[in-house]
Amino acid sequence: MKKIAILSTLLVASVAFAASPKDTLVIQRSADIPTMDPGVTYDTASSAVVDNMYETLLTYSGSSLTKLEPLLATKWAISNGGKTYTFDLRKNVKFHSGATMTCADAEYTFERNLVTNSAESGNWFIAESLTGSQSNANDDKSITWAKIDKAVECNSRGQLVFTLPKVDPAFLAKLAYTGQAIIEKKYTAGLGEWSGTESDWKTWVGKDLTGSNLSKKPNGTGPYKFVRADANTFLATAFEGYWGKKPAIKNIISQKVPELAARQQAFLRGDADFIDGGGRSVDEAQIKGKPGVTWLDNLPNTTANAIFMNEKIDPAGGLLGSGKLDGKGIPANFFSDVNVRRGFSYAFNYQQYIQDVQKGKGKQRTMLLPDIFPGYDTKVKTYSYAPAQATAYFKKAFGGQLWKNGFTLTANYRANSVPAQTAMEILKRNVEALNPKFKVNLQAKQWSEMLASSKKGQEAMILIGWAPDYADPDNFMYTFYASDGYYSPRANWKDASVDKWLNQARSTVNTAQRNRLYSLVGNRAYEQAPFILVPGGIDYLFFRSNVKGLTTQNYNPMLSIKWADLSKS
Repeated sequence: MKKIAILSTLLVASVAFAASPKDTLVIQRSADIPTMDPGVTYDTASSAVVDNMYETLLTYSGSSLTKLEPLLATKWAISNGGKTYTFDLRKNVKFHSGATMTCADAEYTFERNLVTNSAESGNWFIAESLTGSQSNANDDKSITWAKIDKAVECNSRGQLVFTLPKVDPAFLAKLAYTGQAIIEKKYTAGLGEWSGTESDWKTWVGKDLTGSNLSKKPNGTGPYKFVRADANTFLATAFEGYWGKKPAIKNIISQKVPELAARQQAFLRGDADFIDGGGRSVDEAQIKGKPGVTWLDNLPNTTANAIFMNEKIDPAGGLLGSGKLDGKGIPANFFSDVNVRRGFSYAFNYQQYIQDVQKGKGKQRTMLLPDIFPGYDTKVKTYSYAPAQATAYFKKAFGGQLWKNGFTLTANYRANSVPAQTAMEILKRNVEALNPKFKVNLQAKQWSEMLASSKKGQEAMILIGWAPDYADPDNFMYTFYASDGYYSPRANWKDASVDKWLNQARSTVNTAQRNRLYSLVGNRAYEQAPFILVPGGIDYLFFRSNVKGLTTQNYNPMLSIKWADLSKS
């Protein structure tokens, strides 16, 4: 109780600090923390705290996206043709409850993720590896308790054994994901969560764990231990029983401060060590170069964004106008003609987007894959802004009828997103400048509504992106390009060769072979132009200069900032 009282006093007084105390890290964020249950952690705000209270079997080594190192595991072996993984677990690891971690805790963790596997979580991709299906038992009747129980087991030596139905070259990377952090079986079941047995597993299938009892009372093995939280404040303290290097910073205060100006003022005064910024243009103007500010730039960007051109637009979305190629609308198969897609691809001014949106800090991508990921091929051709070539392809489209009759395309963009609006406006201006009969009408739409309608195939054109769940090219390449990938309903693009190559890449652990296959996909996608590839930005980070331990050399974009790596002078 004394520790809580000290932290609470510290929080109240923080607005008056000339600088936050040396033993305390103060973070001001723009939004809330949705959950503190690893089993449903699937957003950056939640990951920021879960990553520091919990630990996974393995993690990324330094800044590398390809090298993994043990964390709660000490080593692993792969056998059975790449379908069996056996992990030795670290000894004498304590949970914050005081209990010692055992193999039973690890087995429970993964079985719980397979059992629940709700739409709110990222467990679909670990389920795909271990059960052969992305779905839970409610949506896929082939998922039985026997299948889940067999997928992950403890052997007589206390080793954790995973048995996969088929080879998955991304499996180890998936285990480094925050959502696979190890939880304590007895403690979690004691809170009223799943018992870990067959007796009640059915009642937990598909259950949303966002507000679970474990989320309210988190208990991990990480360097920081939960103290308390409310709607606006999260408090943690260094865990004295931590098995690894003891943190230099004792207390963590994370505050929800929605107003950007308030966060900026607190940061510049030294009241906050880290804050959520306002985007590059705002942060460069108001934060960069100010006294006491460390600015790290040219950091890797691990997202990929594209403008989708839907080849089979569902008329229920109400965007087709006349539904014909008569200048008053578009047919549902408007983008099925490759000449239309190539015309739009040549009509987008990529360099203008880099200047207007990314302030010159961006670069054009050859594939819908971050350029620091394995499998990225710099030699794949790219489109450039070329009005003459756009015109040539538009004249070929629909046997010349598109150029002759014109079209009216209605496209939605994410409301209140300046980058999305700017991108669509660039495209609109350039397309309309080619032919007076070309009309592009833009409409702002709420993001949640756009996600729902685009998943139904009702959006004609949509700008959307993907951030990685794990550092493997499959997480992007299959998502974007496969005809049964997550984003397929938004583009309705199907290419038999691409599907074959993507599935071949999923069935081998040979890196060179996988890279060759992804290059084939990239080149085929350039030819067929199913997407307009939006340039990738260059990331940056800023914090108070008295915070030490975070550099461009040890920064890893796949991980949240590790508080235990930091110190304050």
